[in-house]
Amino acid sequence: MDDVLIYKLKAAQEKQHLERVMRRYERYDLLIIDELGYLPISANEAKLLFQLINGRYERKSTIITTNVPLSSWGTVLNSTATAEAILDRLVYHSHVIKIKGKSYRLASVSS
Repeated sequence: MDDVLIYKLKAAQEKQHLERVMRRYERYDLLIIDELGYLPISANEAKLLFQLINGRYERKSTIITTNVPLSSWGTVLNSTATAEAILDRLVYHSHVIKIKGKSYRLASVSS
């Protein structure tokens, strides 16, 4: 799991390298965070995610995929305040695309 973004941020924080790692992620022209909310996220990890999103805010592009409705992010991130702060930055000047229907991957499986 060491290639999961939040775990890398947490490890950097523990090793006192968070600022350097944040700067690296903030420089990417496009950052894609796939399946946000699939794995549990602690309140501290949510704060790290906020720091990253805030550092990229209005400067670089970020794509986040999730099966979690935006209204449930407070539960997923273990902090309504942090979720609201992240969403405030993500949805401003953005396009939210909601895909409905059956999973494309599961469509090929017959019942």
